[in-house]
Order: sequence, then structure tokens, then C-alpha cells
Amino acid sequence: MYDKTVRRRRAVLGLLLASSLILLTLYFGESAGGGLHSVQRGVLQVVSPIQEGASRALKPFRDLFGWVGDTLDAKGQVKNLRAERDQLRAQAIAGVAATRENQKLKALMRLEDSAGLTAANPVRARVIGQDPSLWFTQIEINKGTDDGLREGQPVVTGEGLIGRVSSAASGTAIVTLISDHTTNVGARVNESSGITGVVQVEAGRPDDLVLSYTKRSDVVTPGQTIVTSGTMSRSDRLSSPFPPDIPIGRVTRVDEPGTDNQLPHVQPFADLRRLEFVDVLTKQINGNRPKGTP
Repeated sequence: MYDKTVRRRRAVLGLLLASSLILLTLYFGESAGGGLHSVQRGVLQVVSPIQEGASRALKPFRDLFGWVGDTLDAKGQVKNLRAERDQLRAQAIAGVAATRENQKLKALMRLEDSAGLTAANPVRARVIGQDPSLWFTQIEINKGTDDGLREGQPVVTGEGLIGRVSSAASGTAIVTLISDHTTNVGARVNESSGITGVVQVEAGRPDDLVLSYTKRSDVVTPGQTIVTSGTMSRSDRLSSPFPPDIPIGRVTRVDEPGTDNQLPHVQPFADLRRLEFVDVLTKQINGNRPKGTP
């Protein structure tokens, strides 16, 4: 019974194939006005309206499926674009930070060369904490006694002097800034006049540095540069903790010039509120005396 069914199906299939071949041969062999061509045109005329109606009826469904697919694709693209944006943003931030740090480190190296501080055995440190008070008078750095830091050692940035070590532990140290009322720095006007004084915080105004102890005959004018004077005495008992010729700041104005009460105001070169890298000068050179001093 099964064999008969298989033979019958094969016979029908063979008949259909033969009929198809015959029809195709006749169709391509006759002219455009032949019978088969006429039948084809008739079938198309009947089927075309049905096909068009079905296409119109199914168009909203096709559009819906297309919209869903496009939406899913768009969401995937948005996710990828956001990830790419976040990555580029992180790279940009890292690049800006690296550029800023590189500039600060280069400034430190320039100061070491120009002020001759390489022989002072500078120890590079990063600022890891800052005084939360209004005046920013102390910072914490990530180097300590294990790195050769000791109390009293001067601390600089690429712009100039910022303070000195006030306490040190094995891996950290506290730096008291020149904006603190306890800090007094022997200084001079970096001009041929050689006017000297002491840079300290003005009494009652912890955000303002002044050059104290000038004389009425000392002519100090806005725009002049103030640097450390170093040790002015031959006695080691009067040694300054600060090497000479380190930039401190610039004179901004002078109160009561030409009198015993004249008071030059000094703006530090370093931004004491935005410190990142510092050098701690761990070794004195010739007792921190200026060059040529015996």
C-alpha cells in the first residue's frame, strides 16, 4: 500500500514537471499575442487587485514591525554611543589632568634649575590634604621622615616658596604655608637696591602678606619681585631655613610710602588654594647663604 502511494506521488510529480516544461517551452516559443500570454495577462488582471488590497491591509503591520525593529536598533546604537561618549569623556579628563600635572612638574624643574635648588636635594611630594579653614594655612603631603623630611625644611612649588615642614611622620608631613601667622620669611626686593625685610601675614588680615621692617628711605614700588634673602649673618645661630633667591611674590601696593610706617603688600606667586605638587628642600647649601658670602 505504501509503495503504491509513493509511486503515485512520484508519477504526479513527474507529470507536473513535464507539464511545466511543456508550458514553458510553448510560452517562450509563441509570440506576445499567443494564448498563454493572454492567459497570463488575464490572471494578473484578476490577481493584482487582490494583491494590492492585501498589501494595503498588511502595510500597518509591516510598518509596526519595522518601527519596532528600528527602535530596538536605535536603542542599541544609543547605548553604544553613550558608552563611547563616556569613554571619550574619561580620556579627555585624564588628558587634561595629565597635561596640568605635566605643566606643574615642568615648572618645579625650571625653578630647581633657575634658583640652583638641585643641590638642596629636593624631594618631590603630592598634596593629599588641605586645611579646611578659610585661609588655607596648612597642607598635608605624601612624603615623610622615611624620605628624609624633617621639621623646618622649606617647601616650594614651580612658582616659588609656599612654606615649610611643621611636622613629619614616617609617610606624611604637614606643611605650614606662608599665609599662616606663625611664618616669617627673611626676604629682599629683587632689585639692585637690595632692600630687605620680613614677609609675614599682616596683623588682623590673614589673607594679606606684607614686607615688614623696611625703612622710610627704602623705595619699594608695585610690581617689584620679592625673593628670599637667605642667611644674612655669618653666625650659624642666625641661619635662615630658606635658601636665598627663591621667588615669593610681587608687590601689589605700598601703604604710607616714604614714612616709618610704610608697608608693602605682597601677592604670592603660588596659588596657595590649589597646590598639587611640591618640592621639599632637605639639604642646606652653604648654610643657606647667598653666593659669595663667606
